[in-house]
Amino acid sequence: MTKDKLTEQHYWNDYWENLSLPSEIKKNKGNYYLNDILEVFDKYLPQDPNLSILEIGGSPGQYLAYLYRSFGYKIHCLDYSEIGCLKTEANFRLLNIPCKIFKTDLFSEETNLPLFDIVYSLGFIEHFLDTDLVIEKHLKFLKKGGLLLIGLPNFTGINYLFLKVLAPELLLKHNLKVMDIVSWKSFEQKSNLQTVFKEYVGGFEPSVFNRREKKTLNTFILKAMAKLFSILLSNHFKFLRKHNSKYFSGYVMGVYKKSL
Repeated sequence: MTKDKLTEQHYWNDYWENLSLPSEIKKNKGNYYLNDILEVFDKYLPQDPNLSILEIGGSPGQYLAYLYRSFGYKIHCLDYSEIGCLKTEANFRLLNIPCKIFKTDLFSEETNLPLFDIVYSLGFIEHFLDTDLVIEKHLKFLKKGGLLLIGLPNFTGINYLFLKVLAPELLLKHNLKVMDIVSWKSFEQKSNLQTVFKEYVGGFEPSVFNRREKKTLNTFILKAMAKLFSILLSNHFKFLRKHNSKYFSGYVMGVYKKSL
């Protein structure tokens, strides 16, 4: 499976190393992109505090904190980054929220977890080439009739045009094909999943390409354009945030029910 990974453990250890804590996701009046992601949670996940939920690749647990406070779920996090797990443990200690953390590799044959009512990942499946296998591993820990939720950024369309100049190395760490929602039919059919929700969300979000890997004139101009778009969309053209398409939306999400 290693050859199918687009990132390695050291990448995520470095990623989480300097994270400031505590970290917790909350709805924010001006954050349309984030609010749309949380709206999918609110609309399609059941209000039942007896349910258990597992986030795969869940460090540092900021979304799990939201789910605990909003739904009362019994929350669990799986991650194979040692630094990520330490940060997650510290984060929940600071937030005074109970959470079970599993430091393990999702693809290891030795990984043996209980079954959960809900399994989800955000920004995870696009780091692998074999999407069908990644989804299969998610479902391994989901109860029959349980809910699977998948979310990932959309780096195609206009977002790709910006990122290929601003952050080409970032693009190399992502499987762009899985960002086309049409490709999801493959794992939907193979795993016999019942589609509850499947859409692009978040509208056009300039922060998706809020990165500049090289300081050149071209990247300076594009970065300035992204800043201008962000100001205009926040102050004068808010209605554009309500429209979604694979050509410009910042995120894509799906909710599925596992067959009985």
